[in-house]
Formats: sequence, structure tokens, C-alpha cells
Amino acid sequence: MAIKIILTTIFLALMVVVGVYSRKHSESVEGFVLGGRNVGPWLTAFAYGTSYFSAVVFIGYAGQFGWKYGLSASWIGIGNAVIGSLLAWLILGRRTKLMTQHIGSRTMPDFFGTRFSSEKLRIAASIIAFVFLIPYTAGVYKGISTLFEMSFHIRYEYCVVLMAALTAVYVILGGYKATAVNDFIQGIIMLFGISAVIVAVLHLKGGLVDATHQLAAIEGVKGVKESAGVFASWFGPDPWGLLGVVILTSLGTWGLPQMVGKFYSITDESAIRRGTVISTVFALLVAGGCYFLGGFARLFPPKEVGGKLLFDSIIPSMLNSLPNALIALVVLLVLSASMSTLASLVLTSSSTLTLDIIYRDKVSGAGEVPTGQIDDQVVAKIERRKVVVMRVLILFFIALSLLIALNPPTFIAQLMGISWGALAGAFLAPFVLGLYSKRITAFSVWACFAWGVGVTIINMLVGNWLNPIDCGAIAMLGGFVVVPVASLLSPHLEQKKVDEIFKCYE
Repeated sequence: MAIKIILTTIFLALMVVVGVYSRKHSESVEGFVLGGRNVGPWLTAFAYGTSYFSAVVFIGYAGQFGWKYGLSASWIGIGNAVIGSLLAWLILGRRTKLMTQHIGSRTMPDFFGTRFSSEKLRIAASIIAFVFLIPYTAGVYKGISTLFEMSFHIRYEYCVVLMAALTAVYVILGGYKATAVNDFIQGIIMLFGISAVIVAVLHLKGGLVDATHQLAAIEGVKGVKESAGVFASWFGPDPWGLLGVVILTSLGTWGLPQMVGKFYSITDESAIRRGTVISTVFALLVAGGCYFLGGFARLFPPKEVGGKLLFDSIIPSMLNSLPNALIALVVLLVLSASMSTLASLVLTSSSTLTLDIIYRDKVSGAGEVPTGQIDDQVVAKIERRKVVVMRVLILFFIALSLLIALNPPTFIAQLMGISWGALAGAFLAPFVLGLYSKRITAFSVWACFAWGVGVTIINMLVGNWLNPIDCGAIAMLGGFVVVPVASLLSPHLEQKKVDEIFKCYE
């Protein structure tokens, strides 16, 4: 216990120190939200990876999907690395950086509003982002607090409140620069942590070969497949269900505001090329490691309450028999993954509401002082005021997600499925196609917003007729049909404006 407390205290103190140090870079909006658009490839790549993988993956997804699919769950980690990182950087990185800088966009809703010449789109996107980032944040709180409860024997409610307070402190102090530096430190811990945990857990079962043989000896479960060895097979008992998870967790990142925002801040095109490699390797090691570990879930049965299996208890049960020093490392691993994701989520939400709704028409002082009387001091004052508003909204967002986390409605995986399904279902297709095609219309963006959010909400109202994971995958892929069809049936934007926007690629 002493080792756990000492290492955790040092880690948390370091996060706060970085926040204090980064405060000087967070006085302006550009500095607070994007780090001055001057963040290097290593910091950006690690920020992308650590925002991607949190306690939702390590505690929630790895355990639940490892139990359901066995070793074939490793394909989820591979998909995260190839689709969620490599292809995301190759397809979105350069174009996102160039276009958002060219049109002066600092958030994803701002991109929709400027790219498609619609203030109403900007406001709608802001509301969608704010509302559906909350369940994801609650899922992260729940995952990290579950582990803390196991490790330190502190009540779940106290853990949630503690994590909320710590996240608020270092994000409010240092903004994006603090999160990027902390993400790099946290990423290093995650790489070492997941490697050590895999080796230690497999050692408990006699090593990789023996553990695999034990897994292969388990009979298939009722309603899945009545045969031995299915959980140690290449594609598991449910290949189509596995594919849905791969799509949701991999392609979904392309449409999440907190993930795409990393491309806004990177320095230049050469940094994007280096960041692509770094991010892909990071994802392969961390996500691949998490899901590979989760693949042995059936060797560590979860707790059962009221006849229902508590999937979120699987990974903690794996760790119960580990030495205290290694459990301390695991605590730091999950802390690292979760605090980086929380920081990214709350920063994205607060900046979206501030810049896209509250202060959208006051970028250069317009609306605050008479025309012709705007000087540098006035602009600086307004910039500082925006940062203050963002800091207040960070507290508001954390409080809302905290309320959900204290009484979560379902498992971690389902919380994330609802959040990612709605956000990526609404944003993914119009964002990607908007970067590449001049023929995408504002009406098609509205149609995709309605599609992504509508499918998610209707599925919730009818009692999850579709699993939230499968529903999210359908919402994302369906957007690539909705947007082109709606664009063909609606008037195009003024060609001159569109051509001016696309000049950034010349």
C-alpha cells in the first residue's frame, strides 16, 4: 500500500507541476485550446494515442470483449492501430491541418460552420459534441475509479470525485500545452505498464503456451457456439459482432472532436509524417496489448451480482494476484490513460461551447466595442475573458459527467458505444468528405447530424434493440450513404467560396 500511495502521489504531483509550468502558454485562446498550433510530432502523436486509449479500453472494453471473443479480441487492437491511427493520420492529418488553419477553425463545430457557411450548423454541432461527450467522460471516470477501489480499497464515489478534481486542476491551469506534455509522460508509463502486466498475468497461468491451452479447453457458451477451442481461435465465436466493435472503436476516432483536434495543433507537414509512424506504433503496442490481455478473460471469471456478470471486474480480478509493486504500476498505467483522455474531453467541450456559441461573433472584439475602436489591448482583454469562460465551463462539464459517473446506467463499454455512435455517426462522414469534396452541401451535413443522433437516440428509447456497439457502427457507416445522397438532392454552396477554401491544398 505504501508503494502504491508513494508512486501515485509522485505521479499526480508531476501532473500538477506540468500544469503550473504550462500556464504561461495558456493565456490566449490559441494557446489554451491548440498550444499555439506549434506542437511537435512526438507530443501530438502521444496526445492522440493517450486520448484514444483510457480506462474505458483497459478496464471496460478489454475485459468485456475479451470475455466475449477470446483471443480474437486482439483484432480490435490491430484495427485501432491500422484504421484508428495509421489511416486516420494518412487521410485526415495533412488536410485537416491545412484547411482548419486556412479558414481559422479551432474546433470541429467551427469547421462545419465555416466550411459550409452556416452559423446554425456550428451551433448544432456544438450542442451535439457537448451532450454526447458527457457519457464517454462518465465511462472513463467509472473505469479508473473501479481500479482505484480495488487497489486502495477506497469507495467508488470518493475515487470519482478525486479524479474529477485532479483533472480540473491541471487542465484549468495549463490548457492544451499541459495536456500534451502530460500525455507524453503518461504515454511512456502506458507502454511500460501494459508490457509488464501482460508478462505477469500470463506467468500466473504458466506462460503464454499453457494459458492458451487452458483457454482452448473452455467449451463454447450457449447461444454462441458449442465447441471447445472457440475462444482461442483466430476469429472467435462471433466474427460479425467482432467486426462491429472494430469499426466502432477504429473508424469512430475519425469523427470525434477531441481526436481530430490533435491535427489542428501540429506544427507542419513533416511533423505529420513522423507523427503518423509514432502514433501507429503506440496504438499497436497499447491497444494490441490491452485486447490481447483481455483475450484471456475466461481464465479470470468476473464477479456476479443478481445473476449478471460484472464485466468491468474482469481486468481488476486479473490483477488481484500480482505483486504490490506491479499493481502500483498498473494504477499509474490506468491513471495515465484516463487522465489524458479526461483532459482532452473536458478541454474540447469547454472550448466548443465558448468559441462556437458564446463568443462566436466576438473573435476580434466585434459586438463588444464600436467598430474602429478595436486595438491590441481590447483584443487581448477579450481573449483573456474567453479563456476564463472556458475554465469555468470545464468545471461545469466535469460536474455533469460526475453526476452520471456516480450512478452509471450501464457497463463502461455501452457508455462509450452511445457516445461514439452519436458523435461519429453525426460528424464522421461530413467531416471526412468535407475535406476532400467540393460538392458536399450544408443540407447533407444536417441530414447526417439527424441520422447519427437519431439512430442512437431511437435505439436507446426502444430499449437497445441493437447493441449500442453495433448501433454505433451502423450510424458511422450509414453517414457515408446519407451525405452523398443528400448532397445530390440539395443546392450546392457558392462555388467561389468553396474554391477559396480549397486553395489551401494548392
